[in-house]
Amino acid sequence: MRVIIQRVSEASVSINGAVKGAIGEGLLILAGFEDADTTEDIDWLAKKIVQLRIFNDSEGIMNLSALNVNAGILLISQFTLHASVKKGNRPSYIKAAKPEIAIPLYEKFITKLEEELGKPIQTGVFGAMMNVSLINNGPVTISIDTKNKE
Repeated sequence: MRVIIQRVSEASVSINGAVKGAIGEGLLILAGFEDADTTEDIDWLAKKIVQLRIFNDSEGIMNLSALNVNAGILLISQFTLHASVKKGNRPSYIKAAKPEIAIPLYEKFITKLEEELGKPIQTGVFGAMMNVSLINNGPVTISIDTKNKE
């Protein structure tokens, strides 16, 4: 799995002009799935995201997690995170999981994030054309790949 995590002051996702999900302070997560992803990847990543200390404490130091600040989470599926641009100028998405594999992983990820956060999260719609709006706070943007844990 690959994710881009953005600390936001607010974020929302709209489909056909209607807001599907929105949060105030929290994390916007763009998530891409591949065939090799497992429940272990989901479990590790959900726990890591919720416990990342990327929110400011009273002294302005990134020392607090989403749990500590009661942050919201907006999760958006994004297969383009697995784009390969090695050859040519047209990205290849061969590593991105097909919907029959990716949708169950996406749904498990939603469930696990809600479990770790202790409350419901907001989402887009898998495979839909979505417009995502955000105010990146910091800016703070973190990339994590479960196949290359750094």
